[in-house]
Amino acid sequence: MSTAKVTYLGNLRTECEHLKSGNTFITDAPTDNNGKGEAFSPTDTVATGLANCMLTVMGIKARSLGVPLDGTTAMVTKTMASDPRRISKIEVVMSLPANIDDKSQKILENTANTCPVHYSLHPDIERVVTFNWG
Repeated sequence: MSTAKVTYLGNLRTECEHLKSGNTFITDAPTDNNGKGEAFSPTDTVATGLANCMLTVMGIKARSLGVPLDGTTAMVTKTMASDPRRISKIEVVMSLPANIDDKSQKILENTANTCPVHYSLHPDIERVVTFNWG
């Protein structure tokens, strides 16, 4: 069974539908590639997907450790390269709660750095991840 349906809407825009839930989002070409930049670009979704995955698996692990991660945020910066046009670097800066012990912090950091998206990205994409506890 398919995971998603993507429909080209014209003017360099797509609508993405998650088939199981019916949730949708729009992508738009970025301003540096002939677009309006009015929504996530396809490469934005890839870069953001890394942070989404990291936080999700950390949440699963935090639940089993009995530690709270609610309110944790991740700021994502994507850098593009040319020839060929591609993502060359993804930076993720996480802001996490201060009230988590050192051992749990290390476990959660390892969990984040071994998430499925991390392993799925091309090895030439540089990844810089910073964990700011408290």
